[in-house]
Parts: sequence; C-alpha cells; structure tokens
Amino acid sequence: MSLNIQIVFPMCAMFLLTVCVLLKVLIGRYSAVRSGTTRLSFFKTFQGQEPEESVQAVRHFANLFEAPVLFYIACLLGMILPVQGLPFVVCAWMYVIARTLHAFIHLGKNDVLKRMRAYVFGWLMLIAMWLLIAIKATIILTTT
Repeated sequence: MSLNIQIVFPMCAMFLLTVCVLLKVLIGRYSAVRSGTTRLSFFKTFQGQEPEESVQAVRHFANLFEAPVLFYIACLLGMILPVQGLPFVVCAWMYVIARTLHAFIHLGKNDVLKRMRAYVFGWLMLIAMWLLIAIKATIILTTT
C-alpha cells in the first residue's frame, strides 16, 4: 500500500478520538441532568453554571476543532503532493498518539504539566509534517 494512502488511517483515528470526546460530552451532560446537578433548561441558552466535568469535556471537544484542523489539512496536502515517505506517516501517527494522550490527561486527572507536554509534542509532530510538505512543494517547484 502506498504511503500517501496510509495517511488516511491516522486521519480516521483522529476522527474516532473526536467522536469519543463527543460521547463523553453527551454522557456527562445527560448524567448532570439526570442527577439534578444541572437543569435541562440550562442547555436552551447556557445561562447559569454547567458542572466542571462537563465544561472540561466541552472545552476539549472544541479544542479538537482548533489545531487538529491543521493536521487534517496537512494530511490532505500530503496525499495531493504526494509526500510519500515513512517520516510523514510516522509524524501523523505520533500526532494522533499525542492528541489521544492529551485527551486522556485532560479528561482524567488533568495534570497540567503532563497535558502541556503531550500538547507540545503534538505540535512538534505537526510542525514536522508541515516542514515535509514545504520541502516536497519546493522540490516540485524547482524541478518543473
């Protein structure tokens, strides 16, 4: 299988992570309403206080539509150019692993230093992916 097609699998894994966090949000909100911690009417206008666990999961879910968007774009560019090579695919998988670790830390004990390390490592992998894309684009431009 071509390496530029293998990049689809880390993309699917990131999507799966996003779905899992969404489920955590929905389950947390349902539990808060069921236990009486939050009134159902809160979700009409989001006025009042949402439980901390729910806020944390919602914030993490929103975060999955920030930097990971650059990951998805990098993956698509990697397929289009094509950036074929093991380093690109490994960086993509390492990014997904870092984001998964970040999610477990954030939605678990929320150790800020550990969470920050996972976040920074993910960014380093994303930067590496973009550098590989820039190198490939430069090669294409100079050879045409």
